[in-house]
Amino acid sequence: MLPQCERARSLSGRPEGPYRAVESADALVTQDFEGVDTLDKLFVHAVKRFSQASCLGTREVLSEEEEKQPNGKIFKKLVLGDYSWMTYEEVSLAVESFGSGLAALGQQPHNTIAIFCETRAEWMITAQACFRRNFPLVTMYATLGEDAVAYGLNQCGATHLITSTELLRTKLKNVLSAVSGLQHIIYAGSDEVCHADYPQSLAMHSMQEVMELGTKPENLSKEYKRPTTSDLAVVMYTSGSTGKPKGVKMQHSNLIAGMAGQCERIPGLGSQDTYIAYLPLAHVLELTAEISCVSYGCRLGYSSPHTLTDQSSKIKSGGKGDCSVLKPTLIAAVPEIMDRICKNVNGKLREMSVIQRTLFKVGYNYKLQKVSQGADSPVCNMMFFKRVNLLLGGCVRLMLSGGAPLSASTQRFMNVCFCPVAVGYGLTETCGAGTISEFSDYSTGRVGAPLICSEIKLRDWPEGGYTSQDKPHPRGEILIGGPNVAMGYYESDGEGENDNFWVDEAGQRWFCTGDVGEVHPDGCLQIVDRKKDLVKLQAGEYVSLGKVEAALKSSPLIDNICVYASSDQNYLISFVVPNQKQLTELAKKNGVEEEWEELCNHIKMEEEVLKVIKEIAVTSKLERFEVPQKICLSSEAWTPETGLVTDAFKLKRKELKNHYIKDIERLYEGAQVVLSYSIH
Repeated sequence: MLPQCERARSLSGRPEGPYRAVESADALVTQDFEGVDTLDKLFVHAVKRFSQASCLGTREVLSEEEEKQPNGKIFKKLVLGDYSWMTYEEVSLAVESFGSGLAALGQQPHNTIAIFCETRAEWMITAQACFRRNFPLVTMYATLGEDAVAYGLNQCGATHLITSTELLRTKLKNVLSAVSGLQHIIYAGSDEVCHADYPQSLAMHSMQEVMELGTKPENLSKEYKRPTTSDLAVVMYTSGSTGKPKGVKMQHSNLIAGMAGQCERIPGLGSQDTYIAYLPLAHVLELTAEISCVSYGCRLGYSSPHTLTDQSSKIKSGGKGDCSVLKPTLIAAVPEIMDRICKNVNGKLREMSVIQRTLFKVGYNYKLQKVSQGADSPVCNMMFFKRVNLLLGGCVRLMLSGGAPLSASTQRFMNVCFCPVAVGYGLTETCGAGTISEFSDYSTGRVGAPLICSEIKLRDWPEGGYTSQDKPHPRGEILIGGPNVAMGYYESDGEGENDNFWVDEAGQRWFCTGDVGEVHPDGCLQIVDRKKDLVKLQAGEYVSLGKVEAALKSSPLIDNICVYASSDQNYLISFVVPNQKQLTELAKKNGVEEEWEELCNHIKMEEEVLKVIKEIAVTSKLERFEVPQKICLSSEAWTPETGLVTDAFKLKRKELKNHYIKDIERLYEGAQVVLSYSIH
């Protein structure tokens, strides 16, 4: 491993900090380009520099076909064409037309406007139109449940809603009648919309119609006032992993500062880069990544998790996934996506001959050694990893992981088989900015030094056993301060909800994250726990549920896992989503042949998976009380659509508890279960 150099330092000289990046020790950065202090100015700045360059790209859907699977099920598959592109100038004209059209429909500056839509070019055009016209944009995940969507729309009070034809006829159909105040629905997409299916009080418009309205001379000629740095830009509703979604208020200055910090950590970002956009734009990671890429002249090609690779669920057999066609150089991903990629590659390795697997392992170990020394191995890349790289198009030079902790094994695998991976740490409440590891830092488990826009303090948490006096490194609850910290929650009426935000005596905003961190000697941060994941067992032992889950999820047999604890019991239980291929093979070895659902309900298979869990626990050096003693296998995958995980694939513990309440009672042998410690 290369010797560590100082990346951040404590300004006070004390172990609790505050810590700043060495480059911003004197002052935190508030903007990337001088005088460019609003999102509107940032886009105008990019259009001036890159007017004729390709900006936003979308693949044409040529046809939809039904494909019969080996199990007899019929899946809809897409046949897709090439990417068609809008230049920066064309996007700017669309932004101006759409903004003008929204104003003609009565949308007023400083009044919120809502978007509930999948990640697509129209989403970014809408956002830029709202930034330009000073319409605060309220964002909600396209996978939010109906109740959460109605709650957000009612709370924000928007009169105009931008959505898609797909969501209009599915998720929104039963919601709109429960939303007061909405007057206009604007939809993207080419499908026909039957206006009679929706409340007559709502005016329905296609996005194209609104643009045409906006291009009328009497509308386009109207003057309007641009936003200032302190104006509200975005109200971003969180995915609600701990209950009702909360709208985080972000000013233009907050987002500008956060992206200035993020861009400083991305080496060589420029017009030669192509970014594949597939994560939810209602997630701060994707929104800031896309705007940052646009500000540097990159191409943005739109995709989805269902069409990302050749093996994705909606790509017709033999067809090309979006990565193969677009050949991106930059990818942002949540750990769940990277875990899937690793398991996919490992699955293919297991199908190879012993000789092929041995050669791959030799090449992997050799390059891992080189990578650990800060070097590369072009020979190994050509011999062993070229075909693997083609899964993502073959041109990816950098990947950024965020949204949840990335396991050390997955990070190493991606670094060796694909490209350098930087791990970021931030929250919606800090505009996604906090820390990002340097791409040249191949250590695992760390999330890097504070960005040049932010600083970090550690606050003692004695109950959890974390203090700034801990050895070998100071530990504590992470507090993030800087111009990137948001302004609080929108119309928050929950008791103490805004207490996690405060302003210090110097006028700087801070946010208390609830995460527990450890600062290494070079100033880099490692996330070691989360306060809300800490559960106290009957005998008084504290268990970090997230730590146990991260250790057990490393098994190829486990696609997902939720560890559960009751405060009046002395052992853990867990719900496991097994890997279908791996579990089926394990079942055959044990003489069990059943359909998938029956297989997951089979007591013998629960016992076999529990054996594997206990073996992993030993190799991961978990304490005895940290090992689940009973498990429940789930035949149903946990996706955002099920409501059991967020769009970043974080566990929704309360929803999972409610979903598996009968299994909890069974696994705790019907004893009365006190649930208060495990619902956070």
